Amino acid sequence: MYYQYLSPERIRGFENYKYSAIDTNPLSNYVMHPFWNQVVKLVPTWLAPNVLTFTGFLLTLMNAILLAVYDYHFCASSDLYLDWSPIPQWLWLLCAINHFLAHTLDGIDGKHARRTNSSGPLGELMDHGLDSWAALFMPTCMYSVFGCGEYSCSPLRVFFILWSVHLCFIFSHWEKYNTGVLYLPWGYDISQMVLLATFLITYFNSYKFWKFTVPFLNIGSGQVIEILIYGGTFAMSLPVSLYNIHCAYKNGELKQKSLWEAMRPLVPIFLLFASTTLWAMSSPTDIINNDPRVFYWLVGTVFSNIACRLIVSQMSSTRCETFNWLFYPIGAALVYVFFYQHQSETEVQIVWALLLLSVLAHIHYGVCVETFTEKLPFRIGKSSSE
Repeated sequence: MYYQYLSPERIRGFENYKYSAIDTNPLSNYVMHPFWNQVVKLVPTWLAPNVLTFTGFLLTLMNAILLAVYDYHFCASSDLYLDWSPIPQWLWLLCAINHFLAHTLDGIDGKHARRTNSSGPLGELMDHGLDSWAALFMPTCMYSVFGCGEYSCSPLRVFFILWSVHLCFIFSHWEKYNTGVLYLPWGYDISQMVLLATFLITYFNSYKFWKFTVPFLNIGSGQVIEILIYGGTFAMSLPVSLYNIHCAYKNGELKQKSLWEAMRPLVPIFLLFASTTLWAMSSPTDIINNDPRVFYWLVGTVFSNIACRLIVSQMSSTRCETFNWLFYPIGAALVYVFFYQHQSETEVQIVWALLLLSVLAHIHYGVCVETFTEKLPFRIGKSSSE
């Protein structure tokens, strides 16, 4: 059952893998890591590091589910939609607590693994794999703060914001696929603190606090966040990744020997972006406005599956896949929606069916890979700036 995901070549590749990461973010090095170094001492040594990782993800997922219950269509924080009741104030505090705990657990799981001498391939796979899925939930949680009305962004623009976050994540792992080193992006810890502050400010001041226009720029508060996210991805993350890949090439340390091999990880990302953007912008029933949340969740889940496969390839030093089988049902759905069915209810049902299929496929992939990796007889050493 496991060899369909982990070929013998990939299993052999794990044996020579050594984790290597560099974190130059001042916030991480001078604030977060000193804090985490103290917190990790409170964790019982008998507790498995992966329990910390999975618990942190569940807390993030809890925020997403609760906000979906109270604000499914992202209308509750918009004064333009009076039929929707505002999100309860206590929920913002709960979201802040869950987010703080999730970020802390994500920061200490690796430290706890090294502290208990239990570092291994399972830990990194689970950590980065769940991070790739959490990259979906955190931006959509923030969208509920601002709502889809005035001073904020339309669901289509949030779709591109979500893609900006996904690209920031994938650029780092594409960079590692080519250089062998994970250069942790500055934007990660900064964005975590911004989201925490946003939840807390909303709890103490209500969502109406964000109903303002920035002087001189004449843009709403939500649009400021949009600009900052784009800036973090395309002005910070991408240039740094390109620079580090260029340096590896100049020093003769580039792991991939041709441009095509270096670009392979970006092919399935482009295919997913192109197909879902076409769907979002040309949907016969305007799916992105009719039911944006299920569309976001579908895209984010398929993205996470692609990212996890890239992580496995980079850890095992094997060739990255250029096609994901989930593109087949997505392509079939596109053909059916565009040419045979133009009813909004049917299109939403199709997206829900695709989401269910993607979630089950992704969980199956994760369970198979993690279960098999846990049985490997070797442990991976750590070489990190932490």
